[in-house]
Amino acid sequence: MPEIKSNSLSKLALQKFKKNFWGVLSFYFIVFCAFVAVFAYVLAPDNSKNANQMHLSIHSKPPGFKVKMLTIPSQEISDDSFLSKVFFGEQNTDNEIPIDRFEVTDNMLKVYPYSEEDVVGIPKMIPLRSFPKELSVSEITNQFISPKTFILGTDKYGRDLLSRMLVGIRISFSIGFVAVLISLILGISLGAAAGYFGGKVDIVIMWLINVTWSIPTLLLVIAITLALGKGFWQVFIAVGLTMWVEVARVVRGQVLSVKQMQYVTAARALGFTNFRIITKHILPNSLAPVIVISAANFAGAILIESGLSFLGIGAQPPMPSWGAMIKDHYSYIILGKAYLAIIPGLGIMSLVMAFMLIGNALRDALDVKG
Repeated sequence: MPEIKSNSLSKLALQKFKKNFWGVLSFYFIVFCAFVAVFAYVLAPDNSKNANQMHLSIHSKPPGFKVKMLTIPSQEISDDSFLSKVFFGEQNTDNEIPIDRFEVTDNMLKVYPYSEEDVVGIPKMIPLRSFPKELSVSEITNQFISPKTFILGTDKYGRDLLSRMLVGIRISFSIGFVAVLISLILGISLGAAAGYFGGKVDIVIMWLINVTWSIPTLLLVIAITLALGKGFWQVFIAVGLTMWVEVARVVRGQVLSVKQMQYVTAARALGFTNFRIITKHILPNSLAPVIVISAANFAGAILIESGLSFLGIGAQPPMPSWGAMIKDHYSYIILGKAYLAIIPGLGIMSLVMAFMLIGNALRDALDVKG
């Protein structure tokens, strides 16, 4: 009978969630972002590793910028597997040159590199033997010289901003997922132990919670990051180790309430172990608030990672991070190219807002009194 009630409550919560327009919209937006994060290199125009193909001659160009691009194929053969290219990018060794125009003379391809305004660039002579021998001159020009559009423009290094944004979403999703996972493991374990056993166990764990709670989150993350070293995984661990406190406090409060219920007393009378009582009877009836907190922590982790990357101790170059992209281009705001900082800022804002809205929708749906 209790199981039937549980199922009906779950269905009721799902129905309430479906009626929340912003919650459903945020859910679909997050699913879309997750799809983009997984297949970023398939969707990105620049599928090189970290979307790091630089063209300094076309740096800081506005959205929609178009230019002719000459691709000189590399003689090296990539040994990356198909799955490696899909999920981690291609080790691109081809040489790309933005050009204004080109001429073909005496088995040489004469190209004029892209230059702004009326400045004429120094022409470069490229032997036709640099291209596959079986291709004719017209086939070479058609195949290796093509117009390229930068939908969101280029950054200060001439890299495709759209590709950097698409690959950078992986950092935000990864940091949120790993940090929330670490915080849930630590928070639920310590909170459940403190609430269930009480006594000295509760005193020690609450002392640890209060000490951790009293330290500003950003300062604690910076301290842990500096201790572990700069890097991708170090940030994940640092953020996760600072977000478990709120989870532990909520779980402790829930466990203190739920352990007084009659079915817990009955489980003890039947001789069930403490571990089974906690995992099978108490935690399943205590996790509704934790789900809501997890959504908020996901958003908080994204903001913390962006702040760390802005300070230079988050994900390290050339790995694309939205926070680092803002750091690289915030000075461009006064130079009339504010979009270079605004675009990644909008990305952070939209993703954080989606998780906060879905957290609010889950809170309303899981509210039994409502």
